[in-house]
Amino acid sequence: MDRGMLPLATTLLLVIYSFIPTSLAERVHCDLQPVDATRGKVTFTTSRVSEGCVAQVVNAAYEVHVLFLDFPKMSEVELTLEASKQNGTGTREVLLVLASNDRVNVKFQAPEIPLQLAYSPNLTTFSKEPEVSTTALSSVMSKKQILEWVAKKSAITSIATLDNPKSIVLQLGQVPKALPYCLPEANQDMGLTLKWQPQAPTQVQGCPLEGVTGHKEAYILRILPGAGTRPQTVDVNVELSCESGDPDAILILQGPPHVSWLIDANHNMQFLTTGEYSIKIFPEKKIKGFDLPDTPQGLIGEARKLNASTIASFVELPLANEVWLRASSCDVRPQSSPAPVLTTSPKVGCNPELLLSLFKPSCENDLMTLELSKELVQTLKCTITGLTFWDRSCQAEESERHFVLRSTYSSCGMKVTEYEISNEVIISLLSGFPPLRKKVQCVNVNMDRFSIQLGFYLSPHFLQESSTIKLGQQGFVQVSMSPSTSEVTVQLDSCHLDLGPERDMVELIQSQEAKGSYVSLLSPSPYGDPRFSFLFHVYMVPTPTVGTLSCKVALKPNTSSKEVSKTISMRLNIESPDLSCKGLNLSSVLGITFGAFLIGALLTAALWYIYSHTRAPSKREPVVAVAAPASSESSSTNHSIGSTQSTPCSTSSMA
Repeated sequence: MDRGMLPLATTLLLVIYSFIPTSLAERVHCDLQPVDATRGKVTFTTSRVSEGCVAQVVNAAYEVHVLFLDFPKMSEVELTLEASKQNGTGTREVLLVLASNDRVNVKFQAPEIPLQLAYSPNLTTFSKEPEVSTTALSSVMSKKQILEWVAKKSAITSIATLDNPKSIVLQLGQVPKALPYCLPEANQDMGLTLKWQPQAPTQVQGCPLEGVTGHKEAYILRILPGAGTRPQTVDVNVELSCESGDPDAILILQGPPHVSWLIDANHNMQFLTTGEYSIKIFPEKKIKGFDLPDTPQGLIGEARKLNASTIASFVELPLANEVWLRASSCDVRPQSSPAPVLTTSPKVGCNPELLLSLFKPSCENDLMTLELSKELVQTLKCTITGLTFWDRSCQAEESERHFVLRSTYSSCGMKVTEYEISNEVIISLLSGFPPLRKKVQCVNVNMDRFSIQLGFYLSPHFLQESSTIKLGQQGFVQVSMSPSTSEVTVQLDSCHLDLGPERDMVELIQSQEAKGSYVSLLSPSPYGDPRFSFLFHVYMVPTPTVGTLSCKVALKPNTSSKEVSKTISMRLNIESPDLSCKGLNLSSVLGITFGAFLIGALLTAALWYIYSHTRAPSKREPVVAVAAPASSESSSTNHSIGSTQSTPCSTSSMA
C-alpha cells in the first residue's frame, strides 16, 4: 500500500468504528446505591469460612470439632449439631471446643448426641445449660495453645474460624475423600460439614434505569468465584410483598460454571440464570440457563434488555448454600404495568412444570379463588382445555384475560382443617399431556380464635406486669398467644414506641432484628413466646408523660409457609426520675430570677431617691458619676442570682 494512503485508511477505520453501536451494557448508566433495609433485604448461609479444614479421621477416640468465633462485640449465636444421616453408622462421642474472642451467649441444640464441651466460662454462656460433660478452658489461651491441648485428646476432624456468625449448623460424621489430617487454610470451603449465617447485614444496592416505560423490577444475585470447583446447588428463595398484585419482575442469577440454582418464588417472575436451574415444586426438572456477563454493569445491561426500569436489588455474595431475598418495593407498581412473562430456554411445546407454578390461591370471606393469566399460558405455549377443582363439576370461568376458578369452603371437595384450607386443581391440556394435578392451599388461621397479648415488665424474670416506666429504666416485653398451641408459631416482626404526634417514633425492632444497641432480643419463654428488652432514654423537653408500645406479630401455622399478621398495642405511662428539689422546674427558676432582678432594681431606685434628697445641694455631683456604683450593685446582684442558678438543684431543674 502507498504510504500516502495510510493516513486516509486510518481515518476511514476510525469513522467506521465510530458508527458501530456500543454494547447495551456500556450505554446503560446505573449508579448503584444502598437500598433501604425496609425495601429490600438479603440473607444467606454459606460453607465458606475465613480459615478452616476438614479431615477424615479413623480409629480415633473422639470426633473432634474446633470452632473459633470472632465477634466485634458481645453477641449471641445459635449453634446446632446434627447427627450423620448415613444408615448403619453410629455417631462417635463428640468433643466440641468453642473459643470466642468476646463474650457470647449460645443457643445450643444437640439432640441425643454423646457430647463433651470445652469452652471458657468467662466468655461463653448458654441460654439453656447443656446437660453434657464440660471442660473449662482459660480465656487467655491462644489458638495455638487450644489446638495443642485438643491434639493431646484426639486427632481433629474439623477446624473453622467464623467472623461474626449469627447461626451455625455443624454436621457430624465422616467426610469421604478428605485428607487424614486437618491443616487450616484461608478462605476454606467446609463442604457439608458446616454451614453458617453471618450476623452482619448483606449490602443490597439498587438504581433506576432511565428511558424505560412501565415499571419492571430486576433482582440480580451474583455469586463470586472462589477457590473450589465442586458442583453445588444454591437454593434461592424470593419473597416479594406486592399488595397490588403480582409484580412485573426479573430474577437474574449469575455464578461460576459449577453452580446451579433451585428457585422458590412466591410470585411469577422472569428467570435468567447461568448454569442450570429448576423450580422448587419440580426440582428434578433441570432447565438450561444462558451465558451471562460476569460484571455488575454487564448484568445490569441484561436487565435493561428485558425492559427493566429499576434495579431493585443487586447483591454480590460468596459461594452460598441458601439465599433469602425479601423485597417490598413492588407494592407501589403502577396499575398500567405490562403483564409478567416467564423466560425459559427455547422449547417446542408446553412446559407443564412452569404452568403449575402459576397457580397461587387466595382465600377470603369463605372463598378460595385462583386466577390464571391467559397471556402467561400463551407464553408457555400451552392450550388449556379444562380447569377444575378435585370435584370436576366445579369448572373455571373464562374472561377476556383470565381463567378464574373459585369455590366456597364447603363445596368442590374442599378440605378444611384447623389450620389449612386445601383442594386439588386439575388442568387438561390440548397437547397430549395427561391431566396435570396440583395441591393448592391457604392458611386457615382465624384471628378471632386467638388472643395476642403484649406484656410489659420491669424485671427480666417476667413475673409482675407493669404499665409505667421511668427515664433511664430498662423494660422487658413479652408477646404471648392464647390459647397456646404447638401448631402455630408467634413471630415478632417489628416494634416501636410512639411518644406523641409531634415527636419521632422510637424504633425498637425492625425485620425481626434489634434496632440499636439499647435493644436486645431475648430467649423465648418456656412456651415459645418472643421476648426482648430495651433501655428507655429520650432527650426531649418537655419529657413525654405517655407513650404507645406497638408490635407487629405474625402467626405461622406449621403446615404452611404462609402467615397472618396482626398489630397489637399497649399504653405506657412515663415518669420522670425523682429530683433532689422536687417541684422546682423551668418556670419556677425563671420566676425566681425575674423576682430577684425586680427587687434589686427597686432597692437601687430607693437608695438613689434617698441619697439625692438628703445631701446638700452644693455637694451634688453629675448623675453619670453616681450611676456607676448602682450599675455595679446591679451587676453584683445579677451575679448572685447566677450563682444561685448554678447550684446542683437548679441545674437539674434547668436540664
